[in-house]
Amino acid sequence: MELKFILESLLFSAQKPLNVGELRALLNTAADAEEAGADVKAFKKMKEEDLTAALEALAREHEAAGRSYRLACVAGAWQFVTQPEYAPWLRALVGVKARPPRLSQAALETLAIIAYRQPVTRAEVEQVRGVNVDGTMQTLLERGLVEQSGRAEVVGRPALYSSTPAFLEYFGLRTLAELPAADELRRIVVEKPPAPVTADFGLATAPPEQLTPAPAAPAADATPAPAQEPATAEAEAEAPDGKQ
Repeated sequence: MELKFILESLLFSAQKPLNVGELRALLNTAADAEEAGADVKAFKKMKEEDLTAALEALAREHEAAGRSYRLACVAGAWQFVTQPEYAPWLRALVGVKARPPRLSQAALETLAIIAYRQPVTRAEVEQVRGVNVDGTMQTLLERGLVEQSGRAEVVGRPALYSSTPAFLEYFGLRTLAELPAADELRRIVVEKPPAPVTADFGLATAPPEQLTPAPAAPAADATPAPAQEPATAEAEAEAPDGKQ
């Protein structure tokens, strides 16, 4: 029994896409069953690299067979999908589902900046686009294409934004590595605000090499130097010529 055909049966029967980790867990569960034979136990603890290789080989076989469907990996999960040319007959079978409105040009531009420069702050996106993106960012967040992924280590600690798995599904990408090259977009210089620094040197949040050491305080028992008396007219008169 070949591994690729076991995976094919699982994906064919699954109600949702499955990633390599989920497929590996199913193989282990089947091997741990009491009635499992030696042929089933042989596939326990398979390496994810072996599973990926088997899935890719299976995908090539289905593509070469020229069937009405193919095996595809979208957002890291594998599933069987029909070829796009059969869409008219499938719409007649399942009907047309209401889909969210298409993204505007502004939303696509903002999404591209986030995808290529993530994680990125809202201010950095606005620097690249040159316009306010509050409304556009809200739309992307509501559609689940963008999510807050942390806080920037700068003054004010603004939110950082990154793309989501739904973004990969929306554009049919396996990973972010499949994004088209956009060297020009990556080369745009974005000025970042300075990192926050507290008033107390010992509590500073910036790296030590970026700080100027605080001046040393005078010793508690140090006696202040006496103030110099201003020169009197008599002293100036007694000074030799040329030394006044």
